[in-house]
Amino acid sequence: MKFKELKQKALQNAEVREEYDALQNEFSLIDQLISMRTKAGLTQEEVAKKLGTNKSNISRLEHGRGNPSWSTLNKYAAACGFRVKLEAVEDNRSSA
Repeated sequence: MKFKELKQKALQNAEVREEYDALQNEFSLIDQLISMRTKAGLTQEEVAKKLGTNKSNISRLEHGRGNPSWSTLNKYAAACGFRVKLEAVEDNRSSA
């Protein structure tokens, strides 16, 4: 079975689908962090130097291991030439 087929089958399970959907915002944040860095033409090491931290901390941040503060997200974005903007959207998911 190919991964795509396995994923499709797994997502038919309501509990699996709920967990998958719950992680989408985290995956989106990770994608945005990596996109900012690559658009800036920076390596993890270069971002780390700008933030005065270790490359391993940037790696953990980009792999979703941790719970970054608003300050950390702002500093990371600024190091890459971006700014962070918070957007609140209404949750239209039906409650079970």
